[in-house]
Amino acid sequence: MWKSTATAPFDRNLQLAVIDTGGQVHALVFPCRRVLRGWVNSQNGSPVYVFPTHWREWDGRIEEAPIGEPE
Repeated sequence: MWKSTATAPFDRNLQLAVIDTGGQVHALVFPCRRVLRGWVNSQNGSPVYVFPTHWREWDGRIEEAPIGEPE
């Protein structure tokens, strides 16, 4: 169940949702963490530049993203 981002806990892996300009809801496909300065990607710690509207517990695995490896 989705919850308001106003209630999002800190330092836990969460899935975020955003609403686009057309009113469509989109869930991010990677886990995020709420931190004092906003949101970061749980896999690599980089800032997530979105304005999420909802959150829910992340129920998938978290794998470290390979850096510099070819696909």
